[in-house]
Amino acid sequence: MTTYDDRSSLTDLTAVVERVRSSVEGVIEGKPEVVRLSLTVLLAEGHLLIEDVPGVGKTMLAKALARSIDCSVRRIQFTPDLLPSDITGVSIWDQQRRDFEFKPGAIFAQIVIGDEINRASPKTQSALLESMEERQVTIDGQTYELPSPFMVVATQNPVEMEGTYPLPEAQRDRFMARVSVGYPSVEAELQMLDIHGGASPLEDLQPVAHAHDIVKLIEAVRGVHVAETVRRYAVDLVSATRTHPDLRLGASPRATLHLLRAAKASAALSGREFALPDDVQALAVAVLAHRLLPTAQAQLNRRTSEQVVQEILQRTPVPAAPQQGGLGIGRGAPAYPQQPPRSL
Repeated sequence: MTTYDDRSSLTDLTAVVERVRSSVEGVIEGKPEVVRLSLTVLLAEGHLLIEDVPGVGKTMLAKALARSIDCSVRRIQFTPDLLPSDITGVSIWDQQRRDFEFKPGAIFAQIVIGDEINRASPKTQSALLESMEERQVTIDGQTYELPSPFMVVATQNPVEMEGTYPLPEAQRDRFMARVSVGYPSVEAELQMLDIHGGASPLEDLQPVAHAHDIVKLIEAVRGVHVAETVRRYAVDLVSATRTHPDLRLGASPRATLHLLRAAKASAALSGREFALPDDVQALAVAVLAHRLLPTAQAQLNRRTSEQVVQEILQRTPVPAAPQQGGLGIGRGAPAYPQQPPRSL
């Protein structure tokens, strides 16, 4: 297990995150919470689904995150005529070698941007299932590993819009979190006019981190301590979705794992070596809501999945923190160590 014994190394890694965050926030004005969630998902080895109406910066957020890191980036424009082989790749007969040669698809990149993912058919969307979960692609019986780090950042328009398909449940469950960018404030929109009025800031955006820096960060996040009480709290939240009367489909065990990983990444972003119930609470809506299916009666009553998760958060008891202090890494560490956090 990765620990935090190397303090100088940890300081260097936190500086990397700060550079990436500043770079993305220079393009996406007035949305620091959205940028933070994007970085949380990246460090938690997850995939991000950005859902909102056209024109609020969904694709720009994905591109800004990708360009801020010096790694391979591919963009896929999902359309109704897109084929699964366009994503995963295809084996082509080589006349000279008299053998099949594999031509990798767009999924073979470290950061894959799937633009308007719900404009493609469910058959094409399913081409992402294996790569997102197992980080590999199987073509004609041959398995190909995907590079590390690997992250899918997909954008989608609301399903009520013309020409869109609802994402299958299995597809939604593989996204660690869903975020809505939302409309900017008046001040942020005025600032946007000044910055974007002449030219796009994406054109001048330069990488501020390398792929191997992100890999080190991911390894550090894996070493964040999570107490038994915090793990049980996450399980209680997810279990409550499976018995809620307003839901006909609750969250899966994969959702519990994603919630725990995201909480660890959030703790690291806050400069802590240990996760708190606050980390779980702050991420519960983003991690759980898009996986839930309300009942027909709940939809008639205009009850959303986000409202149900908020209700579960209010009803589920939060574990109390013990008073003793200590270092929150390794076996026998107290539930919530009392240690001044390092700012990130």
